Amino acid sequence: MDIIIQKFGGTSLGDGERLNNVADIIQQTLKSNRVIAVVSALSSSVKSKGTTSLLLQASEQAARGESFWRLIRTLRRQHLDALEHAVDDPELRAGLLRFIRVELERLQGFLKAIQVIRELSPRSQDILLATGERLSARMLAATLSSRGVRAEVVDLIDVVPEGTRAVDPRLFNRLQRLIAKRVLGGTGGVPIVTGFFGLMPGGLLSAVGRGYTDFTAALISAGLGRKAVKEMQVWKEVDGIFTADPRHVPAARVLERISPVEASELTYFGSEVLHPFTMERVVGARIPIRIKNTFNPEGAGTVIQSSTRKNQGPHITAVTAKRGITIFTVESNRMYNAHGFMARVFKVLEDYAVNVDLISTSEVSISCTVDRSAELERARGALEQLGNVTVIPERAILAMVGEGMKYAVGTAGKMFSTLGANGINIEMISQGASEINISCVIKESDTETGLRAIHQVFVEEA
Repeated sequence: MDIIIQKFGGTSLGDGERLNNVADIIQQTLKSNRVIAVVSALSSSVKSKGTTSLLLQASEQAARGESFWRLIRTLRRQHLDALEHAVDDPELRAGLLRFIRVELERLQGFLKAIQVIRELSPRSQDILLATGERLSARMLAATLSSRGVRAEVVDLIDVVPEGTRAVDPRLFNRLQRLIAKRVLGGTGGVPIVTGFFGLMPGGLLSAVGRGYTDFTAALISAGLGRKAVKEMQVWKEVDGIFTADPRHVPAARVLERISPVEASELTYFGSEVLHPFTMERVVGARIPIRIKNTFNPEGAGTVIQSSTRKNQGPHITAVTAKRGITIFTVESNRMYNAHGFMARVFKVLEDYAVNVDLISTSEVSISCTVDRSAELERARGALEQLGNVTVIPERAILAMVGEGMKYAVGTAGKMFSTLGANGINIEMISQGASEINISCVIKESDTETGLRAIHQVFVEEA
């Protein structure tokens, strides 16, 4: 039987009812396929109140010498409440209760040590974060076991080889083989895999970032290969990938299919599709990815798969926006007919870890957008040594994405005229080198009007 990798986000597992819902999905899939489940830490509908966020807050408070007990009590209450409604078997419930208590006692002891030394290393933070997935994996396994489904937890906290110093593609290639071997090395029950994998050099958040559970599922998929894996499923709280954010564009619809490059562009420009590393890993193995809704499992979802589409169908697949953008411009006559000026600007940005989204240049100026204004402020003094610096906050990047765009004439002009007809001024323009994305910077207050106007002209009327 083919394997389906099923990744469940924290919101999908957030309480006892949702754990049972996920168990239903796994049981249904087991009728025709083998399942490997990858889990995030439990989360409520508000990300800031999820287990991972609470663990990060507790670690930061401990490092400042502050009390973290309120957060630990919140974690205990959330997990005990979920246990109460997810596991009926008394023996399983008692065992899981002991496990939760031991894990939280270990967590408290670790946080006390951090509180004393007032220091939080990346490795210590990784050990703390791993607690969230260790708890959720054990809870889902117990939920399945209480239904008579054999399930076993696969804890990946020690999967990164000792002495690893560099985080690069070679490490990930090695990890995908190690993780695949670990996952298949069990006793035959459904593997419930912790989304947290290993203690990375510099910390997992630094190496991969939030949303690393997507990447864990991708590593497993790529490690097992397309001969074994039918598809990788990412279960979220939405029916799939939409042509626009339906919260702001009521006419948005679910896409049946989308290409990996389109999905990557949408992720980069504001749509929470998948962790950016995920698609490269899975698509390289030629395994389709399907986005499905935990709360509507009958829905077909959206498939991310390489496309051979040329000049067929709508030119635009989706429109998205990235809010909270700041524009900064460095203007200097020293830039005119001079070499190395841009290199000096980007050296400053590198020194202060400023990430840039869009870039626009003229003979005497360079303009960039950033989404973390605090980093820019730290770099401002060094940038002012190169020229006059202007900073404009409260902007948004509006992006149109579609593989069909490269075969269409006049797309950019139509986009700009549509925005102009709706009274929206364009402050920067950029077209991706792949020719499947056209982006522009507008006032943040115009974002919703711009999204609706572009969606109507390019998607609804196409």
